[in-house]
Amino acid sequence: MTDTQQTPPADPLLIHDISVIDNVKLRKAVTAAALGNAMEWFDFGVYGFVAYALGKVFFPDASPAIQTIAALGTFSVPFLVRPLGGVFFGVMGDRFGRQKVLSLTIIIMAASTFCIGVIPAYATIGIWAPILLLLCKLAQGFSVGGEYTGAAIFVAEYAPDRRRGFLGSWLDFGSIAGFVLGAGLVVLLQTILGEARFLDWGWRIPFLVAGPLGLIGLYLRHAAEETPAFIQHLERMERGDKADVQDHPHVPVREIARKYRKPLLVCVGMVVVTNVTYYMLLTYMPTYLSGSLGYSEENGVMIIIAVMMGMLFVQPVVGFASDKIGRRPFLLAGSLGLLCLSIPALHMIGSDSTGLIFLGLLCLAIILNCFTGVMASTLPALFPTRIRYSALASCFNIAVIIAGMTPTVAALLVERTGNLMMPAYYLLFAALAGLVTAFYLPETANLPLRGDTPNASTPEEAALLLQETYERIAQHVEDVDDEIVALQERIEALRARRQTLVNRHPEME
Repeated sequence: MTDTQQTPPADPLLIHDISVIDNVKLRKAVTAAALGNAMEWFDFGVYGFVAYALGKVFFPDASPAIQTIAALGTFSVPFLVRPLGGVFFGVMGDRFGRQKVLSLTIIIMAASTFCIGVIPAYATIGIWAPILLLLCKLAQGFSVGGEYTGAAIFVAEYAPDRRRGFLGSWLDFGSIAGFVLGAGLVVLLQTILGEARFLDWGWRIPFLVAGPLGLIGLYLRHAAEETPAFIQHLERMERGDKADVQDHPHVPVREIARKYRKPLLVCVGMVVVTNVTYYMLLTYMPTYLSGSLGYSEENGVMIIIAVMMGMLFVQPVVGFASDKIGRRPFLLAGSLGLLCLSIPALHMIGSDSTGLIFLGLLCLAIILNCFTGVMASTLPALFPTRIRYSALASCFNIAVIIAGMTPTVAALLVERTGNLMMPAYYLLFAALAGLVTAFYLPETANLPLRGDTPNASTPEEAALLLQETYERIAQHVEDVDDEIVALQERIEALRARRQTLVNRHPEME
């Protein structure tokens, strides 16, 4: 079934078709999405910062280097099930709505994170300890498969067109805040409890905190209403074909792969460059500083926390600026920065100077802000409403498999080669993917989501957006007319050529 069959084009666009977003509902939507995302990355942050402790608790018979690699490997394996979660929650999100699915993902995420905090150590139950840890991480991976993309879609479909970049940036603000909270809690516990008690039982506390955080996130998401775009889509479906609504929506995978190949590839490229940088900086670097460089664990964590605090200030600024100058410039600038500065940044991080280490990490952090500041507002705009969740969740999580292996692969490369610059070389490949993606990325700033009617902040802005939409439609009509004229000229030329050939054949007419 084609898009034109799903959304008949006969109805004119009028002022009442433009959604004027209620500010109270908008704040609820953004808060609910950002807090859930903070919950997700709180766990990832904690896991990265206590990887050395988890290695000793769950893999005590291995060498210190292998313990770290094993713990980070347990972190990476769940990424293999994320595409399954993406397909499952994506279909559910397009069928039953975004709000219901996001409530379910946060329940699974909170429960599985909490369970990590109660798993007995290897010394108590033997091999079952790492097995249970892996099962919890697999459950997390499955739920996360629908978490970020669903939250990004939820915010994007709620946001007014002219503020989508700024509002979407708060989603990854929640991610960074979750990392800061997780890292800060780990440092606080290590300081209060000391190394011995932290390894004995203190490492469990950050995971147990996920329980109450999950309940708060569930309450906020349950209180948020369904997005205007999804509600409008259901209304259009009902007007077009009420019988079809009973099985809404029919999303054939082949159709998505065939009709939306370019958006799918753009999504994969943007996710790869963003998340490789993300995991390299915020998950692997604490382990790299202490395990590979021999830097003080406490000092290394404090530097990472300081860098992340700086990222919190930059994040909404990038989102706000992207509403003014576009999303593509930031993806291009971040990719060029990663290509040019990865090696110098790793040289600074590998120095003995605290100031240079901070500066090297800060360079990578600002580059990362260029990606995270626009990703949540860019990706949902690539697909129409009826397949947005399914398509985005599927390709996003396939790409995350590549990015999610970053901490493990980086640790293995450093361990096997002894070359401390391997993380920089890894980032260079991500930079190339970002540059190619920036070339093909369509600019979506200040435009409605693909196939949707505009969203406005006020009735006055709605009138202005309507006029701008009419102007874009008129321009598209002119472009189509030009294509028709060009086709007609081409047809006439082909007819003339045919006639010339026929004239030279005595038996043809």
